[in-house]
Amino acid sequence: MDNFIFALNATIPVFLVIVLGNIMMKKDIITKEWTKISDRLAFRIALPITLFMDIVSMKSENHSNIKFVVFCALTTSVIFLISWIVSNIFVKDKYMVGAFAQGSVRGSAAILGMPFVINIYGNSGLVPLMILAAVPLFNAYSVIMLTVSAAKNRNSKKRINYMAIIKSIFTNPLIIGILLGFPFYFLKIEFPQLISKSLNTIGAISVPLMLISIGGDFKFDDIFKKFRPSLVATFIKLILLPAIVLPIAIYLGFRESALLAILIMVGAPSAMTGYIMAKNMDNDYVLMSNIVVMTTLLSSITFTFWLFLLKTLNLL
Repeated sequence: MDNFIFALNATIPVFLVIVLGNIMMKKDIITKEWTKISDRLAFRIALPITLFMDIVSMKSENHSNIKFVVFCALTTSVIFLISWIVSNIFVKDKYMVGAFAQGSVRGSAAILGMPFVINIYGNSGLVPLMILAAVPLFNAYSVIMLTVSAAKNRNSKKRINYMAIIKSIFTNPLIIGILLGFPFYFLKIEFPQLISKSLNTIGAISVPLMLISIGGDFKFDDIFKKFRPSLVATFIKLILLPAIVLPIAIYLGFRESALLAILIMVGAPSAMTGYIMAKNMDNDYVLMSNIVVMTTLLSSITFTFWLFLLKTLNLL
């Protein structure tokens, strides 16, 4: 029973804030414009600062951290490749292939993943390293899949712009925040309390801003659009991937914050960024939107289950 309470305490507060954001939008307390501004503030300022400070204060476990980063990068590459192959074989409507392949594996590691870890451990743990290893690959593989899918189905003459992919990776505020933290980490530079407290205060607003914004943008009506392929993608994202990857991670010795970061990498809801990319790259953005909504809604159940299971097995 204690393990079940632990799981609920980790997940329910996060989703209650999301529900609050939805209520606030319906009551006109916040607006669409507010969510856009809060998204920019959280994504460009507050969250990068949080990741920066967590890298600076990270404990020195070089061998373990390198092993973790390699595992995240390899896992990301494998699941994207398999998703792309399987989607091309089994998805009959080829217009859906790019969105389905992306939505099945690309998770919202920072936006929805971070709140869970912070809620449990009080900091982001190894999530910054997971983001560094996986998120650039998320972006690169997604661009490649969506570009190829659009070219196949619309006879598009668009070519993959590799320089644009590289630029998008290194101009990503989250990646910048993480990379800036490493010199301070390796040189053991500590900030005066005045500065560290100020940075931590700014960073602390990222989680509530993101969750309220997600709730404000959430539309339950989208659940019923392209229901069947969305349900299959949701099953893959929230249940199948964790069921395959977590046992491998456990076998390799990952525990506690490392294991939780891996759960977020493979079991977090599909990323809203994927919807924006699908819409702007001639792919099935309606399907992608539905996958985002469905995975976000059902992850309240699946995350609680995975946390309960891992806690019961004394792995968290």
